[in-house]
Formats: sequence, structure tokens, C-alpha cells
Amino acid sequence: MTMTTRTSELLGERYFVQRHPCGLRMLVFPKECATTHALLAVPFGSLDRRYRLPDSPGWVTLPDGTAHFLEHKLFDNPDGSDSFARFSELGADANAYTDYGHTAYLFSCTEHFDEALAELLRFVTTPHFTPEGVQKELGIIAEEIRMYRDDPWDRCFQNLMRGMYRENPVRRPICGSERSISRITADTLSACYRTFYRLPDMVLAVCGNVTPEQVRRVADAVLPGAPPPGAPPVRAGLTEPPEVCRAECRERMPVAKPLFAIGIKDTDIPRDPVARLRREAAMQLLSELLFSRSGRFFSRVFEDGLLTAAYSYGYSVCDRFAFHTVSGESDRPGEVLRLLREHLEQARSRGIDRADFERCRRMLYADEIRAYDSAEEIAGTLLSFALDGTDPFDYPALLAGIRPQELTPLLDGLLRDGAWCLSQILPTDA
Repeated sequence: MTMTTRTSELLGERYFVQRHPCGLRMLVFPKECATTHALLAVPFGSLDRRYRLPDSPGWVTLPDGTAHFLEHKLFDNPDGSDSFARFSELGADANAYTDYGHTAYLFSCTEHFDEALAELLRFVTTPHFTPEGVQKELGIIAEEIRMYRDDPWDRCFQNLMRGMYRENPVRRPICGSERSISRITADTLSACYRTFYRLPDMVLAVCGNVTPEQVRRVADAVLPGAPPPGAPPVRAGLTEPPEVCRAECRERMPVAKPLFAIGIKDTDIPRDPVARLRREAAMQLLSELLFSRSGRFFSRVFEDGLLTAAYSYGYSVCDRFAFHTVSGESDRPGEVLRLLREHLEQARSRGIDRADFERCRRMLYADEIRAYDSAEEIAGTLLSFALDGTDPFDYPALLAGIRPQELTPLLDGLLRDGAWCLSQILPTDA
């Protein structure tokens, strides 16, 4: 098995990439840290609702929340034990999450790394689904769905997704609904596991006091020596109009002050991963320029009393969706929206200020460098870049290569007709 070394002279860091005989990609970032962090991920998330097998013409449509349900049930072992308990016995902190595009299983530990990694690889590759286990889990996940439904900020975001997107599955909650998960069976989970949980498609990312040889030894002891037969599934293509589904969404909940989330839909998503990463870097720069707490917009609306300190902004992108968000608390969300549009129009008229541009670039550089102080952040970064088909060490160079004039057409795109949606959560007694 060959091993590739990736080095960053700028960061003074390096990591190793190996491909196990079973096909699993393993990324190891040796670093002196207080803890060691590991994640094992599969590219199966809530967006993967329709697929077909390579040798079958028929499409399969999954109930919303299937990927998240499978994540919950994978911790059950054939001998009746629970992998969470096994990690606790080793002094390791284990968890898992399901995102739009992937599912990840992870742990952190200060000792017994080999045993914890073996447990991670073992339980993810040894599924056990029974009708009784699925029925038991229904109540647990239904309670989780109700918890999110009672969270005003989560409701505000979910309403925004439904307002922005008409057909893309990102408009549906990752956990699904109580109705959709009731259609999930042990057979559903077994079929999805066989289809999507293929070792050649999975990624293991590790950072901490470890070596690539150490990770390889553990993998050799647990994993098969050859890749599984078959080919990856064919995912259904996504279609989505450039305009938002609705320009405004409102709901009432018991909140003290109205909450809002403004979404700006981006439909120009490069298919090439490196081009997509460059666009993301440029959009992050633009987001800092336009929406940061040190910028003109926040200073104006905050000083005018239109915003509280509960304010956030950002740009989200993957191969299947992209959008900007600006969120906060305000007694007059509609006025905040009007002033934000006005702010962007003025920014377009002024042009990109070079001094502000360089200040924001230095800020993103600092965030990038700080991330390499944490084993958890490093492992998470390795994983996300690997799943996207890019390299985190390429990001600083991409950021350095962006010029102010590149942001002008991106700013024009933010102001196009039909790209904006305002989601509001209003007090029930208003």
C-alpha cells in the first residue's frame, strides 16, 4: 500500500494519505495535542433521497430522515451491546452526526486510541437492524424531531430553507418528520447500508498523537483485505429554479423578540471541486466585507437599535446548493431587510475597497491558522475537504490568489431579482 505525504510550508504542517486494501481512504495528521480525534464518514446524507443501483433501471425513493435514522441504529451491535458503552469503558467520548451530504461517526480520547479506533471501524462495518430495534428508535427520534420543532432558531432556519428552495431536498429537515420516519423499516436501513456504506467511498480522518503506521495496523486487524464487490449507487440529479420559492415566511412562537433569517440563494455552483473551493473562498471574503460586525451594515443597524448582539452571517456551499444567510433579533425584520438591500446597492456603487478587502483576507488567514491548534478542528477539516475532493493545504493559496475585482460579479449576483427570502419568527402575543 502506498502512502502520500501532503506538506504545507506556509502552515508548517503535514499529513499522510493511505488507501487501505479494502478501499478505505485514511488521512492521518500527527500532532502533539492533549486529545486525539478520529472521524469515519460515508457520503450518505439527507439529500440522498433518490437513487438506483448501477445494474437496475428503477429508482428508489427514501423516506425523509433515513440517513439520520441509520446513523442512530448503527451503534447497536449484533451481540446486544451498545458501542457508546464500549467507548465509555475506554475513556473515549463518542458521537455521530448526519449532514446534508454525509454521515460521520467520531470519538476523542486521551488514551486507548488503538482500542477506540478498532471499535469505531468495527461497529460502522457491522450493521445490525431488527424490526424491534427500529420500532424502539422511532420514539427516540420522534422526540428529537419535536425538540428541534420547539426551537425558534431552528424553526426560523427550516422555514428559510422551505422558502428558498422549491425542489431541492435541502428544504426538508435532516431528521425528517414523525410521519416520514414511521415508514422506515429494518429492510429500508439494510438496503441503504448495502448501497451507500461502501468502504471505497468512505473516509477516515485522524489527528493527534498517532502515526499513519499505527492507524494502518488497527485497520488491518479489523477491516477486510479486499474491496467489496459492486459499484457505487447512481444518485438522482437535482433540479432547482434560480428564484426562491417564497420571498417571505412567517410563523408565531413564544419568543420575547422577533427572530429573522435572510437567505440569498446562489445557483452558480461550479461542478469542479477546486473551482467550487475558489468560489467559496471568494464568497467568504465577500461575506466578511458585507456582513461582518466590524462593517458598515452591522454598525449602522446596531447603533440604530434595529439589531441585538444575537447576530450571525455566513456562506454555505456544497455540490448541490449554496446560499448566504444573515440572522438575528429585531423588532423590525422588514426594515433590516430593506437596509441590507440598500447596503449592498451602495457597496456595488462604491466598488470593492482594497483596504477592507485585505483586512478581511487577513482575518480569514488568521482563522485558518488558528484552526490548526485543535485536533478536533484539524480532523474535521481533513474530512470535509476529502469528501469534497479537495485538499485543505490548497485553501491558503486560493485565498491569496483572489483579487478584489473577482468579488464584483459575485456582489452583482447577490442583488439579482428573486434571490432573497426573509424568514421570521414572531411573538405569539404580538
